[in-house]
Amino acid sequence: MNEHELDELLTFHWPRVVRRVMGGDADDWCKGFVRSIAHQGKRRNWTPSAKQAALMRRLVAELGRDETTNGEVVEG
Repeated sequence: MNEHELDELLTFHWPRVVRRVMGGDADDWCKGFVRSIAHQGKRRNWTPSAKQAALMRRLVAELGRDETTNGEVVEG
């Protein structure tokens, strides 16, 4: 994960991931992971490991998919 992608993910997407996971029925491990990434992301030179980055991308992708499938259908 490059610096630009990490910055975009933490700035624009991660706060929504945190709200969704903490407010939902996610397991304790997932909640801990999301909190940990939010905390670590505030460190100046922190970069996620390959496994962390993959899971972060997956959580963001799932959030985006949930938002598009749970939306209201508008017919023209």
